[in-house]
Amino acid sequence: MADATAGAGGGGGAAVPSPPGSAKGPRRGVAATRPWVAVLFLLPALVLLGALVAYPIVYTVKRSLYDADGSAFVGLKNFGTVFSDHGILTAVRNNVVWVLVAPTVATALGLVFAVLTEKVRWGTAFKLVVFMPMAISMLAAGIIFRLVYEQDPHQGVANAVVVAVHDTFSDSAAYPGARPRPNSDLKPSAGGSFTSRARAGAGTPTDLPLVGIPQNKVPSGARDARPAAPKSGAVTGTVWLDFRPGGTGTPGRIDPGEKALSGVKVQAVKDGKVVASAKTGKDGTYELPADAVGAQLRLPGSNFSGKYEGINWLGPSLVTPSIIAAYIWMWAGFAMVLIAAGLAGMPRELLEQARVDGANEWQVFRRITVPLLAPVLVVVTVTLMINVLKIFDLVYIIAPGDSQQDANVLALQLYVSSFGGGNNQGVGSAIGVILLLLVLPVMIFNIRRLRKEGRR
Repeated sequence: MADATAGAGGGGGAAVPSPPGSAKGPRRGVAATRPWVAVLFLLPALVLLGALVAYPIVYTVKRSLYDADGSAFVGLKNFGTVFSDHGILTAVRNNVVWVLVAPTVATALGLVFAVLTEKVRWGTAFKLVVFMPMAISMLAAGIIFRLVYEQDPHQGVANAVVVAVHDTFSDSAAYPGARPRPNSDLKPSAGGSFTSRARAGAGTPTDLPLVGIPQNKVPSGARDARPAAPKSGAVTGTVWLDFRPGGTGTPGRIDPGEKALSGVKVQAVKDGKVVASAKTGKDGTYELPADAVGAQLRLPGSNFSGKYEGINWLGPSLVTPSIIAAYIWMWAGFAMVLIAAGLAGMPRELLEQARVDGANEWQVFRRITVPLLAPVLVVVTVTLMINVLKIFDLVYIIAPGDSQQDANVLALQLYVSSFGGGNNQGVGSAIGVILLLLVLPVMIFNIRRLRKEGRR
């Protein structure tokens, strides 16, 4: 009885028999005992990976070493073309701008939005609105912003706002398109202005006739012009539309029925400096003080400039920043969601302790929040950098034909060189290889960082 008890108690007696049907020895994994099963499950993924990733990469590298039609081996000549062609160099420069600006600004806005939405009641609704552009395709976003940036203020939202603000604080031109007669004393000068050759004298009116204003553009309440009265110690004159319906008037003379141009600014200029100025009255007459005697009279260009049409957003100088703004509008929500997820896992006791120690909100944000979110910020920035290196849709759709070359990027140039008229798949393949070499370091950095985070 004692022996049986000792053996059963585990003090070193006989081993407990295994249950019927159980495998003897240590259990091994399925992959160790049946390798063909693992190969069978991995085979579809390996085939797809080889067909859609590995083979195109190998073929593109090989194709970049051949000429346009692929018949002759040219070595690295296509890469030399990439770094010597002016249009392709413009694409390289724009890609540098994209990589430096777009991810940084989008991440910064996402950080600001994520932090601020934690402090308001309607933060969830705000996040929904900011993230909503992510549901829009690049094609649709490009069409939307092509309309937003339209030059015509009646169609483009951006210019509608700009023109409204401009017209609120700036006076519009009095008579757009007005000009002096070809043989008059007024001659064109800088800034669209007109300046008299003769110098003004006191006691003799200096009349300034203008033409080029259609009758239907003359204000309906315009009065008939009248000659200015001479005045000693002052310069006087009349500005009027030197035209009478039917063409019966005498050029340079105020005829009955010819209309006064009120509100026209007249300047007296000596040695390039404005010494006096005045505006014409309702009858077209003006009066300048004694300082204007001996000066040339000038009608500044602000009297005749056309209606303000806003900013040429898609012109050569602003097309790239405008497209980057559209990209940020789409991707700031993506950055905000990822950063908000990191913010939700942040230990709140650190923030509260900092506030107890006397730190204000800016110090808490700069010294606590940002350092703790640094890993998330790096992942978001690197992900967006990879994304902008491949940017194509927005540039192709938003940039008009006359400024598309100024907005060119490598992905767009790859398409143009290969299929969009260049018909040189050798150069296009070389651009593809360069894009791959640019993306690889960023991808490797991101993968290593993610693995490092996963091991913590």
